[in-house]
Amino acid sequence: MPLMALALDIQTATPLVAFVIVTNTLVITWGSWHYIDFRATWQLLLSSLVGIPIGLLILKTAPAEAVKTSLGILIILYSLYSLVQPRLIMIEQRGWAYLFGFLGGILGGAFNTNAPPLVIYGVLRRWLPERFRATLQGYFLPVGVLIWLGHGLAGLWTVWIIQIYGLALPFILIAIFVGGKLNRYIPANRFERLLYITLIGLGVLLLV
Repeated sequence: MPLMALALDIQTATPLVAFVIVTNTLVITWGSWHYIDFRATWQLLLSSLVGIPIGLLILKTAPAEAVKTSLGILIILYSLYSLVQPRLIMIEQRGWAYLFGFLGGILGGAFNTNAPPLVIYGVLRRWLPERFRATLQGYFLPVGVLIWLGHGLAGLWTVWIIQIYGLALPFILIAIFVGGKLNRYIPANRFERLLYITLIGLGVLLLV
């Protein structure tokens, strides 16, 4: 999303990224669905349904520059959080999922970046890596579809966006395959550190 926002206007980048997200999560979820915490997924999903329309309203009505700046700030703050990795308390009450899902819905509808609240929730719940990855993908798939449809209903789909997605689809599928292979050879800690440093740089560029 931050790369797209640098190259395209925000009203074009957001629905285009939604097409990519749906494709990506569908492929990943297909191979890991048996690790999903379905109860947590439903709680996050239901509360996201309330937040998504608010995010879409922000995307449709807020000045494009303000949305772009907000996205840059969000990316920088989340990347700094991920790099520092502060020691957080563990929450056992499942009801917190509704708050994090609601926030994720707003951010997803506005910026296609619903991950930060969900990742923080998974950390607070101390999910094991397999459950963490699978549950997040199990959430991202239906929410991604809802956001994707919401963009269409809001009039954000255009023939040009659909054409770009069609041209990009083979490269998206190749990238998913290559990423799955590279994941086995690149140390996770090193990869994540480089990723978040890059995201901070992209966030700064969005603010310039």
